[in-house]
Amino acid sequence: MPRWDMEIVFPSLDSPEFRAAYDAWCGSLDALGALFDRHDVRAGSAATPDAFGEVVDAYNAVLTEVQPIRAFVHAFVTTDSRNDLAKEWMSRLEGKGVALGKLGTRFTAWTGSQDVEALIQASPTAKAHAFALRKARTAAEHLMAPSEEDLAADLSLSGGNAWAKLHGTVSSQIEVEIDGEARPMSAIRNLAYDADRDVRRTAYEAELKAWRLWDAPLAAAMNGVKGEVGTLAERRGWSPLDSALFFAHIDRETLDAMLGAARASFPDFRRYLRAKAKFLGLERLAWYDLFAPTGKSGRKWSYFEGERFVAEQFGTYSPKLRGFAERAFAERWVDAEPRPGKRDGAFCMGVRRDESRVLMNYKEAFGAVSTLAHELGHAYHNVCLAARTPLQKATPMTLAETASIFCETIVRQAALQEGSRDDQFDILEAMLQGACQIVVDITSRFDFECAVFERRSERELSAAELCELMLEAQRGTYGDGLDPDFLHPYMWAMKPHYYSAGRSFYNFPYMFGMLFGLGLYEVYRQDPDAFREGYDDLLSSTGLDDAATLAQRFGIDIHSRAFWEAGLQSIATDIDRFESLSVGS
Repeated sequence: MPRWDMEIVFPSLDSPEFRAAYDAWCGSLDALGALFDRHDVRAGSAATPDAFGEVVDAYNAVLTEVQPIRAFVHAFVTTDSRNDLAKEWMSRLEGKGVALGKLGTRFTAWTGSQDVEALIQASPTAKAHAFALRKARTAAEHLMAPSEEDLAADLSLSGGNAWAKLHGTVSSQIEVEIDGEARPMSAIRNLAYDADRDVRRTAYEAELKAWRLWDAPLAAAMNGVKGEVGTLAERRGWSPLDSALFFAHIDRETLDAMLGAARASFPDFRRYLRAKAKFLGLERLAWYDLFAPTGKSGRKWSYFEGERFVAEQFGTYSPKLRGFAERAFAERWVDAEPRPGKRDGAFCMGVRRDESRVLMNYKEAFGAVSTLAHELGHAYHNVCLAARTPLQKATPMTLAETASIFCETIVRQAALQEGSRDDQFDILEAMLQGACQIVVDITSRFDFECAVFERRSERELSAAELCELMLEAQRGTYGDGLDPDFLHPYMWAMKPHYYSAGRSFYNFPYMFGMLFGLGLYEVYRQDPDAFREGYDDLLSSTGLDDAATLAQRFGIDIHSRAFWEAGLQSIATDIDRFESLSVGS
């Protein structure tokens, strides 16, 4: 399977070209700091329209210049955690990132102390960045004193960032022994998709044993990250959840409506889990059966078959979308091969201009084809954002999932229409697997994180306590859909999202993205031509307004529980169809 091509960005980490780019960016960063000093960029200092325009232009330029440098290093760190040179460069970038972060905080404080609306009227640059300015005004109300913000930034390298790095390094290097053979954790987790239940159970038990061996340092990392986030949030005058909602560009009313609808849908998902168990000849699914293949069709999807199918189906939406996918494949944007030292899971990262790179760990099943379409959706979103400045295209997680879910849905619907009855069953099962993860499992992760923050405000939590909180969350969401004796107490150790100091509550945006994407797909289905006219513009605007305002462009009210229920009802209809197909052959 393919590995991504980064040599067209720089020849190597030790090349003169990479070093020159890094040194040039460091010079630009220093110049930006001097410019901030010259214009007295700090809270309480007045900004003239000309000074503001000069500062914003220079700030955007520095953010643009560093993107390919960061992406290049990240490409090595995520595919080979034992690459010491990559880790050395990442450490350097993190140090410079602290300096850049301090300037960002100064910019927020400076902007927040202006008459923002007057500045927007007086400065074309301010007008072009109006949403970012208005967000900065609110964010400035939650800043500590400048000296405290500087200290927090300096300590982040040895605090939350260090704990996150510990988790990433440890979790990617764990090797699990099965039948006398040591395998990387990503390979072991892939065995959850094996058709043989004995293989799945053996892998599950070996995985839990491996996490147990490493749970002390991982629990320390969890305590370190959550302790820092909770302390800083309190000092800044809001809760970690309030902060997460602000940066997700949604409000508590939206979250409550969505989660309320999700919890009401749990009986439908439990019905799906029971139907799958019955089809597999089981009384009840264990955790290690969640991803068991139904295998009705017995079809395997090779990676290159998946490539062709994705490109073809993207073409049913538009020639532009198909051409984009073909370009991504031809230019080797995708790293698909599971291997030791490579991070588990999948992601898409912007590299430069309209270029992205996709990491995944491909399995020969339709679910992996769906993941490929999903991650390419993110890359297409980056294409639509390419003409925007960094401050204009700062897209929250909630809206970052818009294009990915839409593209995934295009591919899934095509596969359902073209496939045999058995193919349809397997594709529905793959979709419902994903939906169950995003609605049920993500609610469990949300509940777990709420509980961790509440207890961490009083003291550190042991690995055993973290496991018990995880089990409580799973019991409360999966209910009787899973065997309570075979849950996954170490999901807190496995999921890297918990360890991002800058992105607490990294869970609910995925649910928002899936259900919002399904809502957009329904709008598209009703009037494809009208939808196409506004869709790319919507994607290019995800950093220019809050989610509620952008959704209104397509007649969607995200404050209404009915909107979220409609998306979940479409999934319930798929569950009905799955049940029917499961007993009809």
